[in-house]
Amino acid sequence: MSLFQTTEPPFRFRQGTRPLLISMPHVGTHVPPALAERFTAQARHVPDTDWHLERLYDFADELGASVLVATHSRYVVDLNRPPDDQNLYPGQDTTGLCPVDTFDKTPIYAAGDVPGQPEIAARRFAIWHPYHRQLQAELDRLKAAHGTIALWDAHSIRSVLPRFFEGKLPDLNLGSANGASCDPALAATLLGIAASAPGYTGVLNGRFKGGYITRQYGNPARGIHAVQLEMTQCSYMQEALPFDYLPEVAAGVQPHVRRMLEAVLTFVEQR
Repeated sequence: MSLFQTTEPPFRFRQGTRPLLISMPHVGTHVPPALAERFTAQARHVPDTDWHLERLYDFADELGASVLVATHSRYVVDLNRPPDDQNLYPGQDTTGLCPVDTFDKTPIYAAGDVPGQPEIAARRFAIWHPYHRQLQAELDRLKAAHGTIALWDAHSIRSVLPRFFEGKLPDLNLGSANGASCDPALAATLLGIAASAPGYTGVLNGRFKGGYITRQYGNPARGIHAVQLEMTQCSYMQEALPFDYLPEVAAGVQPHVRRMLEAVLTFVEQR
């Protein structure tokens, strides 16, 4: 038997018409049954999912954006980590390419049978590489068609996670890899939208500066502008089980997220 088997495709993809790709690498919830049997009861709930982002970004098709969506849980393989599992935040605690514990530092594997390197390689081959091949292919297509393009990496996280940051996280956390992944003028425009959103807080390159996807694919000198948005989940959903989407809460933040994406499109289409 293979070290890793799945019947689910590694991603869902919708091709758009305008120079914007929205990537959602942490929305997947699928865990193959044989793997789920090794998980703790808590881990089977995949609590560290970026829940409901497709619903929050339901305006993406209307904007003409392409959308790439993960299907498998980050507990299977984390699509926003480097393939060699290098720590993107040296000196800070992070979870790995194939995590062995949750954001609360509880074990994912009930019997401690964490994946070894051959199993990690098999998961990387089955899911990580296909997702990134599709991401690169779509960026190449958009670049050929439009010249200047944008990549938006969409994320969300619990607003209070002592493992990763002190206190409550700002609501709208924009990351441009400290200015390396997109034009500073675009980043400033986006921060202005976040900062002026009534009832929400925003920051640029704070605790979350952008993960592997933002850093790997953003290349403003080549006309590829990549931005990560890490949102607090309390801005649109219930942060504890059953992790429900809260439409009346989401209705408050969704227009501001849309304004950001519209600003991104305006920026790249004027280049």
